[in-house]
Amino acid sequence: MRTSRLLGLTLREAPSDADIASHQLLVRAGYVRQLAAGIFSYLPLAQRSLRKIARILREEMDAIGGQEVSLPVVHPAELWQATGRWDAIDETMARFQDRRGRDMLIAMTHEEVVAHIASTEVRSYRQLPMLVYQIQTKFRDELRSRGGLIRVREFSMKDSYSLDRDLEGLRLQYAAHHGAYMRIGRRTGVPLVPVLSDTGMMGGQVAHEFMYVTPIGEDSLVLCSGCEYAANLEVARFERGEPEGEAPAPLEKVHTPGTRTITQLSELLGVGAERTGKIVFFIGTFPDTEGSERLVIALVRGDMEANPIQVQRKLGAIALRPAHDEEIQAVGAIPGFASPIGIDRAGCLVVADELVARSPNLILGANEPDFHLLNTNCGRDYEPDVVAEIAAASDGATCGECGGALRLARGVEVGNIFQLGTRYSESVGAFFTDESGEERPIVMGSYGIGLGRLLACVAEEHRDDRGLMLPISVAPFEVSLVSLARSGDTAAAADRLYEELQAAGLEVLYDDRDASPGVKLNDADLQGMPLRLLVSERSLKAGGVELKRRSRDEARLVPPEEAAAAARGEADALREAVG
Repeated sequence: MRTSRLLGLTLREAPSDADIASHQLLVRAGYVRQLAAGIFSYLPLAQRSLRKIARILREEMDAIGGQEVSLPVVHPAELWQATGRWDAIDETMARFQDRRGRDMLIAMTHEEVVAHIASTEVRSYRQLPMLVYQIQTKFRDELRSRGGLIRVREFSMKDSYSLDRDLEGLRLQYAAHHGAYMRIGRRTGVPLVPVLSDTGMMGGQVAHEFMYVTPIGEDSLVLCSGCEYAANLEVARFERGEPEGEAPAPLEKVHTPGTRTITQLSELLGVGAERTGKIVFFIGTFPDTEGSERLVIALVRGDMEANPIQVQRKLGAIALRPAHDEEIQAVGAIPGFASPIGIDRAGCLVVADELVARSPNLILGANEPDFHLLNTNCGRDYEPDVVAEIAAASDGATCGECGGALRLARGVEVGNIFQLGTRYSESVGAFFTDESGEERPIVMGSYGIGLGRLLACVAEEHRDDRGLMLPISVAPFEVSLVSLARSGDTAAAADRLYEELQAAGLEVLYDDRDASPGVKLNDADLQGMPLRLLVSERSLKAGGVELKRRSRDEARLVPPEEAAAAARGEADALREAVG
C-alpha cells in the first residue's frame, strides 16, 4: 500500500476530547475517526488491525471446536420477554417499533437467539456438546462513552455460546474458553488477568472477566499479593475479622455539631472509624412491585465502603441509583445524621453488612441535625430487612484464601465468560432427549470479547512518546518503507525494494509522498509498524538501506539486494515471539 493513496491523514495534535493515550494515538495516526459519542469509523489502518485480531479469534475458537454463525442484529421483543430481560435491562438496550408496531431491539448480545436456534436444531444428546460463535456488530446505548474505543456504543464483538447436556460439559467448555482467552491476550500482546466477576444481566452462577490492568481502567480490581486470587471489586471477598467483644451499652444521644462525615465524627468523639456506622442511601427498582421504586438504606461500618452491586444482588433489585435528599427525608431520615432508628420502615428497606450486625455499640446518626446515637446495636435498636456481606474490599484488606494482603488496581474488561446454566434454554424451550428418552434443558455458556476494545488496549500497552509500537500480530502492516529520494535513482531503488518486499510475502506501507524527511519519519513512528526500512541517498552511498525495529533506537545498514530477506528474517523473529 502506498501512503500517497492511503485514506486517513496523520494529525500533529490530538482532539481535545481524547483523554487517554491510546485514543489520542489512534486518532492522530489515522486509524479511527469519531462520528458521534461512542460511535467510530474505522479507517483502513484500523480495519486491517481488526481483521488480524478477528483472525486470531477465529483460530482460537476453531481450535476449541467452534462453528462460526451469523445471527441477526435486530431481534423481536418476544424472545427477550420470555427470558425476562426485556424489562430487566435499562435504557442501555436500544428498543424500537417496526412499521407494524411490533416491539424490536438492537442486539447487545445473543443468548436468546442461540437458545431459540437450539430449540429447533438440537434434538438429541448425541448432538452435544456444541459451540457456536460469531463476530458481529453490537449496540449498547451507554450513558457515558469514554476513552475512545474503551467504552463505545457501537462495537464489534466475538460472542460464542456453548451447548451442553450437563454442568460438567459446561465446565469443560468454560475452561477451554479460559485458556483460549489467555492465548488471545498473549498473541495480541495484551497481558490479561482473569478475575471473578458479577454475572450481571447475563445471569448464571459463575463468571470471569479478562482484565487488562491499567490506571485508565474503569473497573476496580482486587488482587492478592500472596496467591492468585483476583476479583472485580463488585464480588471480591475478604477476611473481615472479629470485632472487639463487649457488652451492649445503653443508647445515648450526643450533640455532634457539623459532623456530617465519618472523619469529622471520629475526630470529635475521639474514636476510630471502626466504632462508627456509615449509611448509604439508594433508590432501588424492584421487579416484584411492577418496577416501582423504594428507598434502600445500606449500613456498613465507618471504616468501610458499601458495595452497590452486592446491595443490589442481596435485595434482588433490578437497578440502584443514588437517592436524593427529599427521598431520604420522606422516611424521616436526615442526610449526614441518619440511621435506621426511628424512621418510617414501611417506606424503605434496610440492608446491614454482616460485620455491622456483629459489632457492638456502634455510633450512628440520631436522625436529627447535629446529633448522633452512641451504643447502637443491631437486633436490639433496629432490625434490618437483610443482613449480608455488602462491604467492599479495601486496599490492604486480608485475603480470605491465603491471608495475604489485598491490593486495589484498575482494569479494562477485554472479555468475559459466563456459566449460564439452563435459564435461557428453559425460557425459550431448548430441550434435548437424553439416553433414557427424557427431555432435559440444554445447559448454556456465553463468552464475549470486544475487538475494538482489544485494539485500544494493544495501543495503550504498546506505545512511546513518539507514537504506537504495535506487535506484528496486530499491526496493519509489517513494514513501513520510507523513501527519502531526491533523485530518480534513489526513487527507483525504493520502488524496487517495495516490489521485493511484497514478493517476500511481507505487508508493506510504502511512504512515497512528496513530503519532508521529518514528516515521513515522524509519521512512521506515529503509525507504529513493527519494522522500518529507510531508503535515502545517504544510506545508499553508505552501501545499503537502514533497517530498524520500531521498538529499538538503533538501525542497521543492510545491502539493498539483501534488504527484503533481512526484513523477512526480522518479521519471522517478531512473529515467533508473539506465538
